[in-house]
Amino acid sequence: MKQSINFSAFCDSFRAHDRYDSFGYHGLRVIFDYLESYEQDTGEEIELDVIAICCDYNMMAIEDIVKEYRIDVSDVDADDLEWFVLEYLNDNTMVLGQCVDGVVFQCF
Repeated sequence: MKQSINFSAFCDSFRAHDRYDSFGYHGLRVIFDYLESYEQDTGEEIELDVIAICCDYNMMAIEDIVKEYRIDVSDVDADDLEWFVLEYLNDNTMVLGQCVDGVVFQCF
């Protein structure tokens, strides 16, 4: 038996598992929209598993991604830094989207 949920219930599930702060409101919106789109595109229903989502996806600021993945940006202009990091992520994983708090991407 499957149950459809809205964005509010999605966020409540993360709060119930003490995982809301892993993504915050804006990051969870990106993930929720991605998962809804995936369901519509594939016709496959997804079971909500908060812990699995936290293991599968990450959200970080551009500067933190550079540090965490040791991306050499020494020759990158400051104006091009965001583009450069997004290209790096797109080459190595799937980017779900960006929000005011950072970039949401699949862990790799």
